[in-house]
Parts: sequence; structure tokens; C-alpha cells
Amino acid sequence: METIKIDVDARGVAQLVLARPEKHNAMSAQMIAELTQAAAQLGADPAVRVVVLSGTGKSFCAGGDLGWMQDQMRADATTRGIEATKLAMMLKALNEMPKPLIGHVQGNAFGGGVGMACVCDVTIGVDSAKFGLTETKLGLIPATIGPYVIARLGEAMSRRVFMSARIFNATEAVTLGVLAKAVPAEMLGDAIEAEVKPYLSVAPGAVAEAKALTRRLGPVVDEATIKETIDGLVTRWESDEAKEGIAAFFEKRPASWA
Repeated sequence: METIKIDVDARGVAQLVLARPEKHNAMSAQMIAELTQAAAQLGADPAVRVVVLSGTGKSFCAGGDLGWMQDQMRADATTRGIEATKLAMMLKALNEMPKPLIGHVQGNAFGGGVGMACVCDVTIGVDSAKFGLTETKLGLIPATIGPYVIARLGEAMSRRVFMSARIFNATEAVTLGVLAKAVPAEMLGDAIEAEVKPYLSVAPGAVAEAKALTRRLGPVVDEATIKETIDGLVTRWESDEAKEGIAAFFEKRPASWA
């Protein structure tokens, strides 16, 4: 693993750490592949009782790597579909991992970073963190993360932030449901430990089945839903707005619609 780190302590608490601090932990093709592998590995390990997802550096996750996005803009539709599927399957793997997944948001989360926070069973963040579903600023849409964001926030709350790309603070993230709690940085470790500890005294198999039951009874995120998000993302990558939005970002200028 080069873009993430995994460490499991004697209690069975696994630390799954996004480790591209120089890129604000933006998700590259390699990180997507390694996270998919990690979800399978940790989910199948009987020694693992709970997983904590965190990031290194100033940001939790800045979303999709812009270089990766540029690659998709240059690719043909078939390749775009393959890459979008890999991203969707990574999110699905984390969402359905049969272990409790606790989000440790030590810094800002934008775009796919908000999606990563929403696939966690519970997410706690620092009160200084900023959040935003920023895809529409680039002419894109929050497609593959959409089912998980809407499952967490509900439709009404999602519509407050899903389309505008506006930045919101940790207090609003709690109100919306992205975070369960926002705490000062010096209290984040204790807050995460308080979420971890109960899982060390309950039956792992029952936890896995209870988690699966919540997914069956909650909002439907099935193959058809995931395919719709993949198709939506591929279509957006092919749009003139996406070409203009990503070009404007790299040219450090306002997009034509701004």
C-alpha cells in the first residue's frame, strides 16, 4: 500500500489512514484500488473488531484527484465507465464492510471526501473543519457518492448543499448529519475512542448482521442505483461544462458561468 496505511492494534482496532497529505488525500486511481483492497482485507479479518478511517495532514479528503479527473476527460467513454465503476465499487465496499467503520475527520472534506464521511457508520470531526460538495463548480455532479450522502442526510438536507457547491462549517455538518459530533482537535481522539470502545464488548457476528440489516431496511443502494450514478458521472465527464470547469480550474480562472 502506498497511498493508505493500515495498522491493527492488539484490541482489534484497525486504523485505515488516507496517506497523501501533499495532495490533501485526494483520491487517485491507486488510492481507489488500495481502499477497495483494504475494505476486503479488513472485512474478512476475524481479528478486526472495528475500523477507524482517518487522514494524514491538514485535510481528511479533498475528493477526487484532479489529475485523475483530467485523465478521465482525455479517455474514451468505455475507459471512463471502467474508472467510474472502480470508484463506485470502492464506496460500496466501504459502505458494506461487515465491520463498524468510524470516521475520524481531522481536517477539511470536499466532494468525495464528504462521501467518504457518509459511508462511515458514525463520523466525528474537528470543529474547525470545512465541508462542501464542490463538484458542480467543476461542471460535474456528486454522482457515485450521491446514494451515500442522501442516505445519511435525507433528501431535504441533501438539497441544501448537494447542488450549490457552497462551503459549510462543522456545526452545519452536524445539523445536516454528515458528522455525528464536532469537537475541538484536542478532544477528537477521546471522542473516537468513545465510539470504538462499545464494539469491543459485543458479538462481532451480530454486529456484522445488524449492520447488514440496516442497509437492507434503509434507503436502497443496489446495483441499479449504482449503475445510474456511474452512467451519470460518465455523461457529465463528456459534457462541455465539465471540460470548461476543469480547464478553468487548472488555468486558475473563473469558469464561463461564474
